Amino acid sequence: MKIAVLSGKGGTGKTTVSTNLAYMMNINYVDLDVEEPNGHIFLKPQIESVKDVVIPTPKIDSEKCTLCGTCVNTCQFNALVNTGKKILVFEDLCHGCGACTLACPVGAITEYDRKIGDMSIGTFDKAKFYSGKMLLNEPMAGPIITDIKKSLPKDEDFIVDCSPGTSCNVVKALDGADYALMVTEPSKFGLHDLKLAVELVRELNIPLGIVINRANEYDHLIEGFAKEENVDIIGKIPFSKEAAKMYSEGRLLIENDEIREMFEMIKISVLDVVKEGNHAISNS
Repeated sequence: MKIAVLSGKGGTGKTTVSTNLAYMMNINYVDLDVEEPNGHIFLKPQIESVKDVVIPTPKIDSEKCTLCGTCVNTCQFNALVNTGKKILVFEDLCHGCGACTLACPVGAITEYDRKIGDMSIGTFDKAKFYSGKMLLNEPMAGPIITDIKKSLPKDEDFIVDCSPGTSCNVVKALDGADYALMVTEPSKFGLHDLKLAVELVRELNIPLGIVINRANEYDHLIEGFAKEENVDIIGKIPFSKEAAKMYSEGRLLIENDEIREMFEMIKISVLDVVKEGNHAISNS
């Protein structure tokens, strides 16, 4: 069972919801927001292993290369350029597909593993913690997300903290999800981006529910949309100075009894949907 937590925009409280819910449900947590992972700040895991994430990158042997340009014409990502004197490799554009190596008629291309990030595995409380982090200036998060997902045990349950927005990275993280928890804020910007996220999740045919974070007198913006789209609002987290203080200190909001009750309601609502879909969370 995989619960994906996402938001149409950054800063809405996606990680707040995913970390608090993971701790409360005693369920494994996966941080796939590899461009800016911060779940560790709140769950404070004991990291047991760190693994480099690499992609195969071409290296041109100038003595063998005939400048025929076959590799350049084969590359779909414009990572290779023929200057007439040598083949240039733009590493940041390379997707590691290996097509150029296979296409080279004289065997002038070899590959080396180029590090683009890393993956950490550990534990918090009684659950497992997985997180990825992309290196500074690297443009591609996809291979890191793929490596993390491959490392996840098939028979265990997870809460997945996705990247904000509706990019390819979000689609990759959502793949295989049983339920999508949409975190939004009661503002026109929050509503705009929520609409995009809901459209994406529905395109993938994943059941979904909405959590309003920093709830206030403008909740009607989200409530009206939810009613029109027949989407359940399964929880509200109030806007409060105490919650902001706890967040700034890297503490879980469920330490507050009132907020914990709200997360209990969110947990129950999610489990109800799971049961309807004939899934079972083994360690909830």
